[in-house]
Amino acid sequence: MLIQRATLLDGRAVDIRISDRIDAVSPSLAPRPHESVFDAAGGTLIPGLHDHHVHLRAAAAALDSVQVDHAHVSGRAGLGAALAAATVGSDGWIRAVGYHESVAGPLDRTVLDELLPAVPVRIQHRSGVLWMLNSAGLATVGMPDHPDGRLRSYDDWSQAVARRDTPLTPLSQRLTSYGVTGVTDATPDLDADAVVALTQAHGHGELRQHVHWLAPGKRILHDDSLDLDELTDWIAARHREGPVAVHCVTASQLVVTLAALEAAGCRPGDRIEHAAVVPVESLQDLARLDAVVVTQPNFVAERGDQYLVDVAAHDQPGLWRLASLRSAGVRVALSTDLPFGGADPWAAMRAAVHRTTGAGAVLNSSECVTPAAALAMFCGHADQPDRPRTIEPGQPADLCVLAAPPGEVLAALDADLVTATVIGGRLYEVRS
Repeated sequence: MLIQRATLLDGRAVDIRISDRIDAVSPSLAPRPHESVFDAAGGTLIPGLHDHHVHLRAAAAALDSVQVDHAHVSGRAGLGAALAAATVGSDGWIRAVGYHESVAGPLDRTVLDELLPAVPVRIQHRSGVLWMLNSAGLATVGMPDHPDGRLRSYDDWSQAVARRDTPLTPLSQRLTSYGVTGVTDATPDLDADAVVALTQAHGHGELRQHVHWLAPGKRILHDDSLDLDELTDWIAARHREGPVAVHCVTASQLVVTLAALEAAGCRPGDRIEHAAVVPVESLQDLARLDAVVVTQPNFVAERGDQYLVDVAAHDQPGLWRLASLRSAGVRVALSTDLPFGGADPWAAMRAAVHRTTGAGAVLNSSECVTPAAALAMFCGHADQPDRPRTIEPGQPADLCVLAAPPGEVLAALDADLVTATVIGGRLYEVRS
């Protein structure tokens, strides 16, 4: 097909012919007989966005779960009402996601039994590592005598709950509307069957986006079980097969990971996921070890007001660094951490540029980056997230068309400007 009257970010007006790859880029290309033509009408054409850290199955399930975050629930009464109004899933559970203690206080089996005793209930903490179950839920997973129903998601109990076969199509359509052409699935426990299933979903059209996987080289750390020697050995063993990706949310997790990478040696493709808190003294270590940091500035907008309350003032400058990472020479890419963060990468870009919380405060203004930099960090190669893709012949035909010239696109960074998304040469019109 032929895309006519497009404007690249550098201001060039071009026509682009595509198949599964970009075949030609020229100031003017004549349509061939029977060739389909899409008129970009002077709008901006960019590489399709790649979200470098998501959890596809969890995101699809979240669309079919009760939302119990600040935006949807307030107080214990509101939580009870949301659970009572929820539809019981085909697996017999009511599942809720996005919970934080600031919504209605700490939850345990006793509280949940008061709210909804008769149906199995499981509520996922917004961190993604804690589930809270009522007594009916505990009985279902074979743990009726558990003292409080607060269960870590990586423990064996989760295997007792059958994974729901949630369709990926609604999620894929949503990502397409944002101009997302590819994602990296960072789910740590993906086995071969899960990878095959996602591959088939892409091949059959249920999932339009290209998928890159981190598992089995992904490792989640927990502060209560940090072991430098064990992590060093794990990295060294994994390096015999490929790069590693280590989940670092706290400063202690990052410091131990950097020490382990120092001892085991860093190899091309190694990644630090999140880097939510980076002590200033770790900046040069990150740059020297040359691992890519894949971080999520959207959490500044989504959770920043809570950070200002919960995080000690002397620790706040280390939250969700971006500009200081880049200034130190650290390679950086961006993602949303969907579904634990919002799905819209354009909102994440705006957060990277403005660092504004939901209430309008600015968290670490020195960490702001330019709109062009924020956009580029969502356009990286799947296996080289910090290296932006280009629009030139021979490149995959994964593109995003926006309904405004480059200056307006960069000023707004708004998903509503996306008019079409091209994935593997196939065009999906988003808005007319």
